Amino acid sequence: MCAMANYTLSMFLIIALFFFSSHAATFQIRNECPYTVWAAASPGGGRRLDRGQTWTLNVAAGTAMARIWGRTKCNFDGSGRGRCETGDCGGLLQCQGWGQPPNTLAEYALNQFNNLDFIDISLVDGFNIPMDFSPTTGGCRGIRCTADINGQCPAQLRAPGGCNNPCTVFKTNKYCCTNGPGSCGPTNFSRFFKERCRDAYSYPQDDPTSTFTCPGGTNYRVVFCPRTSPRFPLEMVERLSENK
Repeated sequence: MCAMANYTLSMFLIIALFFFSSHAATFQIRNECPYTVWAAASPGGGRRLDRGQTWTLNVAAGTAMARIWGRTKCNFDGSGRGRCETGDCGGLLQCQGWGQPPNTLAEYALNQFNNLDFIDISLVDGFNIPMDFSPTTGGCRGIRCTADINGQCPAQLRAPGGCNNPCTVFKTNKYCCTNGPGSCGPTNFSRFFKERCRDAYSYPQDDPTSTFTCPGGTNYRVVFCPRTSPRFPLEMVERLSENK
């Protein structure tokens, strides 16, 4: 009886391992910016990416409320502690939480309803780096936000190294939708983001035009500054902001 129980347990573990490995997703995170980006992921941690470098993450099936973003102008010591101008996550190279706005977000939830992955690019925390978020398998469409939002950012939303979402600046229901579903709608500020990045979340209840699905088990890539995006070095962005 004991041998049979051990055999059954072993078979269960093998099947569970197979299921996990066949439905886990691989994310290739690549920096094509003409400056260093410190990639961040929750879950996943963080990694310095010089131009042309790639970081590969394997993410467990069923992972939800997950995000990937880029940090700029970071300085970390040998223990991985320091600060970033945009996207900072508690002063740690290896992020253990979410980043500080403004930061362009690739968000995802794997193997959800009907075994679908749900993906989006969100500007609800503002914008700092152009981004492409696309499947490498699965046959579904990719999404991107590659406009020069930093260079065109409204004066009220400008921040060092990026462009804030109005929720971050004004913190009212009008922009943050804090009073629940249907409590807010598009504004002139959200339209600024939507007109430039039609695939992206421009305010918290922008779901119908901003959430996309892929089959469970799809693999993905996230590219900072994809080749069709404006390639503004951070110093140029700062000069443009100072001259406006």
